[in-house]
Amino acid sequence: MYFAFVSGNPALDLAGTLGSRRDEPVDVLAGPTDLERWVAECDELPDRVTADSATFESALSLREATYRLALDRVLARPFDPGNLEIVNDMAAGPMPTVELSNAGLRVSGDLRAVLSQLARSGIAVLADPHACLKECGRTDCTRIYLDRSRGARRTWCGMEECGNRVKAAAYRARRRVSPAAEG
Repeated sequence: MYFAFVSGNPALDLAGTLGSRRDEPVDVLAGPTDLERWVAECDELPDRVTADSATFESALSLREATYRLALDRVLARPFDPGNLEIVNDMAAGPMPTVELSNAGLRVSGDLRAVLSQLARSGIAVLADPHACLKECGRTDCTRIYLDRSRGARRTWCGMEECGNRVKAAAYRARRRVSPAAEG
């Protein structure tokens, strides 16, 4: 399974593990093992954690609360108190351990520490008044991302998946119109 880390923030990337929320949702975190693989692939997080059903459900709860708060921010709405409580409670948990050595940086901790780190990451981006959060411009995509482009002109969550699809569809539409216009 392919995990996309294109949102510019690990908490937003977690929120993006449930795609196409408005139509037919696609959840890439079907179970605890998927969550373990997602954490291992996400930069800044421990590469080995174990998830049981309770911590998996906590991760899904954090994912949904983070998504709803980010959407509130994108739509300039006040934050929902229930979602704030979930994220703030998770952020109060233990932190991963960070160690520096000649081999580089090593991050370790259990899944509770990972969820705490993700909640804190989400809080940091949602509290930043200068952070430009946007929803992807592709119709079927509901991923929210941090736009750090010059002039905040980024349109898609990622070029590889959404940007290429939109550009290819526009090209096909132009090709269909072009012969008709000539005739």
